[in-house]
Amino acid sequence: MKYFIADTHFTEESIIRYESRPFQSVQEMDRILVERWNSAVAEEDEVFMLGDFGAVGREAEFLGRLQGRKFLVKGNHDRKSNQYYRLAGFEEVYDHPVIIEGFWILSHEPLYVNSHMPYGNLFGHVHNSPIFRTFSAQHYCVSVERTGYAPVSFEEIRRKIQCGIREEAGEMQEKV
Repeated sequence: MKYFIADTHFTEESIIRYESRPFQSVQEMDRILVERWNSAVAEEDEVFMLGDFGAVGREAEFLGRLQGRKFLVKGNHDRKSNQYYRLAGFEEVYDHPVIIEGFWILSHEPLYVNSHMPYGNLFGHVHNSPIFRTFSAQHYCVSVERTGYAPVSFEEIRRKIQCGIREEAGEMQEKV
């Protein structure tokens, strides 16, 4: 299975305050992030980390505690070399957005997509900003604040998007 997550910011105490995360300490946050990751992901699953992993200087320690085959699409806080992140435990590291299944663009920051484009976008970066919806017919935000602090499966993303498309179609019919 494929899973997606962004903006874990392991070991970064300030993120608790900046994003109003419901944790009393960085130790509690890190423990819960690891527990929820491992309760969702099996060792053979693929996890796409869409930026801002955190644990600066301790990446290998945290990656060693997390299940799954891990891939990093670098975010604005992932400033070390690609080789550094590979040695820490990511199977592959990308500086730029990646396209999977010929449709989904994986990026850290949201990209502009509309219904006339042949792409959808999975992204992070915006955390819980009310400016962005969690998902629509062509996008899904996987910042941990929106995913219950756990990776979200590709199946779940597709299911929610399909439900969203049906709801949008119903709203459009009501307006006509």
